[in-house]
Amino acid sequence: MKKVVVLGSTGSIGEQALEVIQAAGDELQLVGISAHSRWERACQQADAHGVERVAITDPDAAMRCAAERPPGSVLVGETGVTELIASSGADLVLNAVTGAAGLGPTIVALSQGIDVALANKESLVIGGELVTTLAEASGAAIIPVDSEHSALFQLIRSERPGTVDRLVLTASGGPFREREDLSGVTVEEALAHPTWDMGGRITIDSATLFNKGLELIEAHHLFGVPYDAIDVVVHPQSIVHSLVHLNDGASLAHMGYPDMRVPISYALHFPERADVPLPTLDLAAVGALTFEEPDLERFPCLRLAREAGEAGGTAPCVLNAADEVAVEAFLHGRIPFTAIPEVIERTLAEVPATVPTHFEDLYAVDAEARERARDFLEGAVA
Repeated sequence: MKKVVVLGSTGSIGEQALEVIQAAGDELQLVGISAHSRWERACQQADAHGVERVAITDPDAAMRCAAERPPGSVLVGETGVTELIASSGADLVLNAVTGAAGLGPTIVALSQGIDVALANKESLVIGGELVTTLAEASGAAIIPVDSEHSALFQLIRSERPGTVDRLVLTASGGPFREREDLSGVTVEEALAHPTWDMGGRITIDSATLFNKGLELIEAHHLFGVPYDAIDVVVHPQSIVHSLVHLNDGASLAHMGYPDMRVPISYALHFPERADVPLPTLDLAAVGALTFEEPDLERFPCLRLAREAGEAGGTAPCVLNAADEVAVEAFLHGRIPFTAIPEVIERTLAEVPATVPTHFEDLYAVDAEARERARDFLEGAVA
């Protein structure tokens, strides 16, 4: 039996992970969960799955949760998440925390030699070489959960080193793929993703194609492939999740109906596969699969992400911090949709990239970039 901790259990990925664990019977055992502020839902999950310890990162929510749970069963804040991971006896930590907050738990799990099923792409975007080096030193595996990276992971595993020439990440194109004027985009429109049901920040990032930029950087670190050998194509049907081009001219594609339970199940059961209650892909019913180049003029976030990745060092950390600040401002109606890439580009220009030698360097740069991005926002709003 594999013991699993799910971080970010009340989000979309977390909820589906618990569904997969429930269906696995004796193969998987949930031994801990964490949430940020949705403590009531976390309590319901703990009761349903027989989980004794819950970590709640928001202090007020943790206090309310503790009032409803047995003494000592609720852990508080980021230190609580650390304690949960370290004391759980887990074989695998599924990290579905959103944003930069997910870096710390990834570091803790890998430092303990615990395998990580990674749905928090920011861990590699921000942490880069430091995270992959930590994994190599501890012997812990990083198993991707994002559908695109899970697809690449499965395709590459069957190939010998040196046979993969290029990686291709597919993107749905988001809700504005065919919309020329993005100046009047509303929050409601940006949150209406045509394919996936996700949380607020990742849905906005998908609408700007910033999320695909993060996935580009993540793929570079996961698979050790240079940026000039990683492509992005828009594929509205979301049937082909990723492709690899091989040295003999062949190309391999991972295909299936878009459902996150598939990559979640693969990561949780790895190296085995388990049944997932989904229909088999019917290509005749799908009818047509189309592909197109991303429009980098309308969606400059993808360009900015590639440039930051190629710059290396702390540039991706600055990129992510600025985006988190800008997206939050957009969701609260403080800036227009088109200002998101403007905030990112200005922040990248103002916070020079350096080479981090320790994780503390990344946290310092993250704080500096957020402060600078907020300064830009205050000037823009004023």
